[in-house]
Amino acid sequence: MDSTAPTPERIWSVSEVNGAIRKLIEGSVDTLWVRGEVGNWKRYPSGHCYFSVKDDRSELRCVMFARDAAALPTDPADGMEVRVLGNLTLYEKKGAYQMSVRRLESEGAEGLWRIAFEKLRSQLETEGLLDPARKQPLPKHPAVVGIVTSTTGAALRDIISVLSRRAPWVRVLVRGTRVQGEGAANEIAEAINHLVGTGEPEVIIVGRGGGSIEDLWAFNEEPVARAISGSTIPIVSAVGHEIDVTISDLIADLRAPTPSAAAEEVVPDGVGIREGLSQMPVELAKGLRGMFQRRRTMIEHALSRLGLGIDRRTQPVQQMLDHDFGRLQIGLRGVLDLRRQRLMGAEGKLDALSPLATLKRGYSVARTGDGQVLRSVRDFVKGDRFMLRVSDGEVIAETTELRGGE
Repeated sequence: MDSTAPTPERIWSVSEVNGAIRKLIEGSVDTLWVRGEVGNWKRYPSGHCYFSVKDDRSELRCVMFARDAAALPTDPADGMEVRVLGNLTLYEKKGAYQMSVRRLESEGAEGLWRIAFEKLRSQLETEGLLDPARKQPLPKHPAVVGIVTSTTGAALRDIISVLSRRAPWVRVLVRGTRVQGEGAANEIAEAINHLVGTGEPEVIIVGRGGGSIEDLWAFNEEPVARAISGSTIPIVSAVGHEIDVTISDLIADLRAPTPSAAAEEVVPDGVGIREGLSQMPVELAKGLRGMFQRRRTMIEHALSRLGLGIDRRTQPVQQMLDHDFGRLQIGLRGVLDLRRQRLMGAEGKLDALSPLATLKRGYSVARTGDGQVLRSVRDFVKGDRFMLRVSDGEVIAETTELRGGE
């Protein structure tokens, strides 16, 4: 028997073998979904998560790197049924194949999003932060309104449009933030705290337009909830559409179904106020005349039922009523004149406060495309377009030359 082994053509190193197997695995298996039960879930300080998914016969090791794990609303519990999306690969150092997971979803009807939502809601409720007694009333006639939202979204345009129409005298403070994605919740919380810290707004609108649950998730995170609950200024939450309910909606002082509805809630209708004031004297006079007529009818009816001689017995009463009615008319005129003077004074103050009164005297207000007021020549940029508000409309203008501003 010849014990001499043939000389191999090539001797592989362990690293070469594992590298070749890795290329083979990664090149032959496309991205795939795998369903199984979570086991041994562990999130490291680096943000990377290591776990396994298994069924009754097999187990597959998995890794989810920090950039993907950051998108999870909460960590799954061991034993939870999930489905994971990713690619098969080989961890060459250990010679162990695993799945690199990019997305993880719960197989249950509620999903990880609902689990995280209920977890935070329960925590806030236990702390008493959802108690209706904590909610602050909104001011009836705010002079300054704060807004926390994206400066590029439709929500901001809708809010400013409603505020300008209903209460053009209101000053608006906008704190722009991202409203979705990683880090958005912290930005929103910082914006709320900034506006509260200035002490200027009398009420703050926090919100955004509609979207998926992932898009709206920043308003379900704890930093935003804590900022709203700690605010000394009333906050109106307006996130998504009417069917969308977020943690921000639950903890805010008032929930509005849409950003436009939030604007209508925080300011009164200026046109309605003026119309109501103008009708007040008419309604007062009508009410007094009606009350006097009812009293007179009651007296006449009572006298007729008693069978008294109407002509003889009611004459003094009629004279007394006529005399009193004359005095009442004189008094009523005095009351109406006083009310009319007060209304004229109030209307004059209202007109004086209205920017439209200033515009009618030949002045105008320049704003940028997103509604920011241009107060100084230093705010203008040559070549930029801007809106010029005059008494009866708006003009689109362009900066061609700058003078002054030294």
